[in-house]
Amino acid sequence: MEPSAVSTTTKVDQRLDQARVWITELGIDTRTGFHPITGDASFRRYFRLQANGESRILMDAPPPAEDVTAFMDIDRRLRSAGLHAPQIVHANRQQGFLLLEDLGDDIYRGILHADNADEHFFALFDVLKTMALQVNTARLPVYDGTRLRNEMDLFPEWYLGRHRTGIRHARFDAIWDKFCDRIIVSAVDQPRCFVHRDFHSCNLIRTRENSVGIIDFQDAVTGPLSYDFVSLIWDRYISWPRQQIEHWMEKFRVMLGLDITPRQWLRYCDLMGLQRNFKIVGIFARLYYRDGKNGYIEMIPRFHDYLTDTLHRYPEFTEILKILEQPECAP
Repeated sequence: MEPSAVSTTTKVDQRLDQARVWITELGIDTRTGFHPITGDASFRRYFRLQANGESRILMDAPPPAEDVTAFMDIDRRLRSAGLHAPQIVHANRQQGFLLLEDLGDDIYRGILHADNADEHFFALFDVLKTMALQVNTARLPVYDGTRLRNEMDLFPEWYLGRHRTGIRHARFDAIWDKFCDRIIVSAVDQPRCFVHRDFHSCNLIRTRENSVGIIDFQDAVTGPLSYDFVSLIWDRYISWPRQQIEHWMEKFRVMLGLDITPRQWLRYCDLMGLQRNFKIVGIFARLYYRDGKNGYIEMIPRFHDYLTDTLHRYPEFTEILKILEQPECAP
């Protein structure tokens, strides 16, 4: 076994030992043990346990890499708006442990398919509407132009810089700035609201009460109205026909009562989707090359397809499309 692997195993055991001590001090019997459940791309880990006869989720967010403060803040905001974020049963902010309500395992990734999409999406649109109109955004970070651009720049830095190195950067850089400017102008022109930032089928759970449970929201900001909507319809695991996507765009526009024409709203959504999907391709490459997380690189082709499909619809983006369609830029 490599020395780094020994160190990691020891550290993991130490964290679980600390969590067990904390939970026991709360008067909770944990003899049934901790059962790991799927995590995310961060340093956070999650475990299911039986706590005095009730199923709970332990979030392990090790300081200083993680801080549970933001999760606790956003959780309160969502629950205050009547949304089903998990109840925080106990918290140890200093050590980075939270004991949470268990929302279950029935994630929407396994629920959604072509025959039931409309039925379930309209329920999810109700959640999006509540987040946009009712969740308190006071003192949240702002998803501004600088932040949006920094995210887009992950694409040339990590995807072209490390994963697909055949593109001549001088040629790409000459059109990238102008392209990003147009995307960001569209984003900042939109009404602002609460933005979850990762609202997709793996972060949404159908609970036992048949409500929509929401998780992984600690990075929430105040930002463009269309952002969470495009996160949902351009999912990392499920691709929908363009006709269906445009139908949902108009449905959600009407639900929000927006004073925005259908054509303008479609453009807002498409360009916001481009921003997010360029960012995601860059992040997935970074997760592989910097963090050694292999599972994300295989998801890039779906997002590359999202990008080229949308770019084809806008003649003003022909130059960037031609670069993405070159063999040396293919996923």
